[in-house]
Amino acid sequence: MAIEENKALIQHMFDEIFHRGNLASADDFIAPDIIYHPFPPTFPTGPDGFRFVFQMLSSTFPDQHIAVDDIIGEGDKVVVRSTFSGTQTGPLMGFPPTGKHCTQSQISIFRLANGKVIEYWFNADDLGMIRQLGLLPGPTG
Repeated sequence: MAIEENKALIQHMFDEIFHRGNLASADDFIAPDIIYHPFPPTFPTGPDGFRFVFQMLSSTFPDQHIAVDDIIGEGDKVVVRSTFSGTQTGPLMGFPPTGKHCTQSQISIFRLANGKVIEYWFNADDLGMIRQLGLLPGPTG
């Protein structure tokens, strides 16, 4: 697939899964043998991994939204710089709900083949998010 087609496919995937909550569509975008980085071996495989993330976000942040800030393509990879936002009304990583709103910068890298994501890397400002939620004090000084 051409770079522009790959970028359009990833934008469509964000729209369907994360904006519309169409979890069944994950099968259309994610290869069954996708490799997730840096997720643990116990992380759900294939499209179920993306469904798991959406369901976790929705239960913790019911008003969650992911704004796609940039989509950049090169070769068989597409990079998305995004901003997550939501209000924590459910438990998060063992922490109780805070009722606080937060935003988080995120970078996702997708490698595609035959119109599906076959490899995925993810990096997010978790420290900044948990500080905004009051779960960890900020720097002093």
